[in-house]
Amino acid sequence: MQIVCNTIDFEIEEKSAVAIGKFDGIHQGHQKLLDCIMEQKGQGLKAVVFTFDPPPSVLFQTASAKGLMTKEEKRKAFYQMGIDILIEFPLTYQTAAMEPQDFIEGILVRKMRAAYIAAGTDVSFGAKGAGNFMLLRSMAAFLGYELQLIDKVCYNGREISSTYVREEVESGHMETAGILLGAPYSVSGMVVHGKQFGRTIGMPTVNLLPGGRKLLPPNGVYYSEVVMEGGEYKGITNIGYKPTVSEERQIGAETYIYGFDRDIYGEEITVKLLKFKRPERKFNGKEDLKRQMMKDIEEGMTFHTEIQMKG
Repeated sequence: MQIVCNTIDFEIEEKSAVAIGKFDGIHQGHQKLLDCIMEQKGQGLKAVVFTFDPPPSVLFQTASAKGLMTKEEKRKAFYQMGIDILIEFPLTYQTAAMEPQDFIEGILVRKMRAAYIAAGTDVSFGAKGAGNFMLLRSMAAFLGYELQLIDKVCYNGREISSTYVREEVESGHMETAGILLGAPYSVSGMVVHGKQFGRTIGMPTVNLLPGGRKLLPPNGVYYSEVVMEGGEYKGITNIGYKPTVSEERQIGAETYIYGFDRDIYGEEITVKLLKFKRPERKFNGKEDLKRQMMKDIEEGMTFHTEIQMKG
């Protein structure tokens, strides 16, 4: 997959099918849009995703800078889907002030050679967000591209959106978040060294530090699955600061993987958060923590066994 970033000076040589959006979380609505351009790829067009970096809400400080996906997670997801070109269009006060008509003609048509554009009814671009689906439709015949309206996907009577997913993640409702995303909410990154407390009590764990730009659910313990090179494993994950064994305030994701004792420091893994179990709390010493960890692990194994039986 070709990634175009940090520049507005680019040009796609072949005709393309373009999906426009923020793609935070790549939820079911996004997936419906992306399916359309992948169908066009089968007809010979380049499958292109166009998104802004940073998102308008971050540039204009109308929302949290924390996203459902990091840039690295998003790039990996698009690569796995088979997207040909990802354009992370640099959004500045200057580029954000571009006239919507100029954006369509200059960027979408001339630079990207868009022959097919897929967009939702809430698509927004150009100065003050004045560019919309109606403008795209009005210019389609003149500029020679096909425009596909992508209807919203709903769940429980509500349109699926990044805001909806965010609310569920922030509430710790991982099962609902997973339904909206079409897959469990996950945290990816490189395994780093922790305090190694778990190893001293026979419960070794793997540690991720997601960073400040990743939206995490409430601090606590979650039933989880871990994906790494070589397979997928069941586990139980603590999101938080580990208050019993550390005074540091760097939030992390620490996972105990059942029956796993391999050194994977420095490897890339993905932790899927399946269900909230209990909130994080400080225990009366390490023995009290050990007893609770053993209880968490036992109940987690039961949870995974029940899920496997249902599946």
